[in-house]
Parts: sequence; C-alpha cells; structure tokens
Amino acid sequence: MINSKNRFSLPVFIIAAVILAGCQSLQSDRLYTSSADEAQLAGLAEIIIPLDNNPARNEITAARKKVAELEKSKVKDRNFEGRVAAWSGRLYLIEGKQREAAAQLKKADSLYPGSVEGRVLAIRLEKDPEKRKELCETSIREARGGSFFGQFNEFNIELARTELELQSYREAAAAFDSAFPHLDPIYRNVYGEARNSAWQLRNLESGTSPKTASVAQKRTIAWDDVIELSKNETQLLRFLSGGRNMSNAELFKALVERSIIPRSQDITLADFNGIRLSPALQDIVLRSGAAWYIWHLYAENRADRGLLTRYSSRYPDRSPIPDIIRNSAFFDAVLGCIEREFMSLPDGRNFNGAGTVAGAEFLILLKKLE
Repeated sequence: MINSKNRFSLPVFIIAAVILAGCQSLQSDRLYTSSADEAQLAGLAEIIIPLDNNPARNEITAARKKVAELEKSKVKDRNFEGRVAAWSGRLYLIEGKQREAAAQLKKADSLYPGSVEGRVLAIRLEKDPEKRKELCETSIREARGGSFFGQFNEFNIELARTELELQSYREAAAAFDSAFPHLDPIYRNVYGEARNSAWQLRNLESGTSPKTASVAQKRTIAWDDVIELSKNETQLLRFLSGGRNMSNAELFKALVERSIIPRSQDITLADFNGIRLSPALQDIVLRSGAAWYIWHLYAENRADRGLLTRYSSRYPDRSPIPDIIRNSAFFDAVLGCIEREFMSLPDGRNFNGAGTVAGAEFLILLKKLE
C-alpha cells in the first residue's frame, strides 16, 4: 500500500526470524524488498487504487500490463512477489473475476503471508458486508498489535467503504478521517468524495431506504435520481401525485410540462424559445438545473409564483454573481437558492452552473427545502 511508513525494508529482527524459520526453502530468495522495488509497488498502487472510482477499460488494461511486467521481473523476493500477487488479485476483482482474485490471494499468502495488500484482498473477497466489517476490525487490531508488517490505515479505508455499504455514515466518515492523514494523498483524492457523502448523510441514517442510500452515494445524478429522492424522502411532489403511486417517468413528464424541470440547463440562455430538444429522464443534472428545480418547486409548494421573478425586479441592471448574467433564465432561481441558503457559491463568488451535483448533496438540499 502507498504508505510512507511502509516503504522501507523489514526490520532486521523480522528478517532474522524468517531466516531461522525457513532458511532451507528460502536460500535462493531475497528476504527484503529494495527501495527500487518498493517504488515499483507504489507505482502499481497508484494505477490500481483510482480504478475503485473509474474502472475504465483502458486504465484496467494499463494496470494489467504493469502487473504482468512485475510478475515477469527477475526479482527473487517473496515479499515483492506476494504483494504483486495481491495487487493482481485486487485488479481481478475490479475486472469482476472473483475466482482469479481468490487464486491470487492464495498465491500471495503462500509467498508472503504478512502483507497488508494480501489482507486487503481477503477483505474485499468477502461478499457479506457484516463479515467484511469483522475482518476489517480484526485486521486493525492485529496490525496495532504488530501481527502485520505495516500500518493499519489501509484497513481503515476498507472499514469506511464497508460502513458506507451498511449505511453507517457517521462511522464511515470517522474511519476515512482516521486513515487519510497517515496515507499517501492518492487515498484522499480517490475516496474524498465518498467521505464527504458519508459526512453529509451522517444524520440521515435512521429510516434511509436502500434506494436513497444508493442514489446518495453517486458522484453525479440524473433527473431520474432527483425524482427518486424527491418522491421517497419528501412530500414535495404530492401536489402532482395527490398520494397516487406515479412512476418516475410519469412524474418527470409532469414536472417538465409545469416547467419545474427546465428544458435546457444552459445557464447563458435568456429564455427557452427555440429549444427543440426535450430533457431526458437520464440526463445528468447540473447545478443550474438543480437550482431551477429547487426554486420552482419552492414556489409551487408555497403557491407563490411571484418568487420566480423576485430577483429580476431587485437587480434590474446587473448581477451580483459574476458568472450568471442578469438576463439569464436561471437568474431568479440561482439568486433565490443562494439567498435562502439552499445552495452556496463554491468559491464564494461564482455559482458554477455547469458543475454537477452529488447524490448526498442533493438529498441535503431537498431536506433544507422541505
């Protein structure tokens, strides 16, 4: 794993113990990993870890090529070979090849049974999240007690990911926060958004449906997800459904017809005249679209259509937000959402209407609105 404290050779007393325990079978193998080989393992980790977020085919292919290169290297080092096998197994899991991943774990344990990489692979191979949590906690205890060669922060990452799956959001955020300061920055880069989602959801644990939890963990959401959250977690759409069980497609059509979902999310448009393309249920929601939806839903539920032009009359000449022009169709929605603190300015000045919205962020937004 990429951990500055885990990049050095094993302590001398460990090397001596291993030599005494199996000197005959290990005579031809090096019993430590050189700094050059550690650098190669770190490079492999930097390729594979981001695949948890973006398992693109070309990136997976590049990672598999790197694994093959290391497997064919002439390094006679059980430590090195075992850890490469563990990374190879983790890559197989990303590829959806469970059997091959299990075979690599067996190989890793036979070569170097004390590796953190091998235990992480064993944790990931466990399908039951409750049992996986137990494995994480056991690994953390054993690492703290010195049973593993390395630190326990990688196990905290696995614990956090498992707590997210179990919808224990407060515990997930705490586990991420415990691990990040002691690991390479790549971990925060890859899992930072998951941590932030967990933190945003920490007070919504009780009664959160599996569908809501699934949407809340998305980095980007579609209109289908927006309707799912609005329907399941609020009463904001009752003016349309009247208590009837309407499908997401039916609600979407009705929301578009009532202009609560905009026909375009282009924040530079002065109006929607001439817009021929209709929005689709699976379109990704931008911050501009989210502001429009929230503000129009707010006006609808308050039965106050005057809110839809409130800020245009207040600011007849200029916009107080640099990146939204005064004659934008989204002007009133954006200013309304900012003034009522439904949404914020990411950098303190600009709205960034072309940015996307995470599931947890939108769920919190809806709760504020309700």
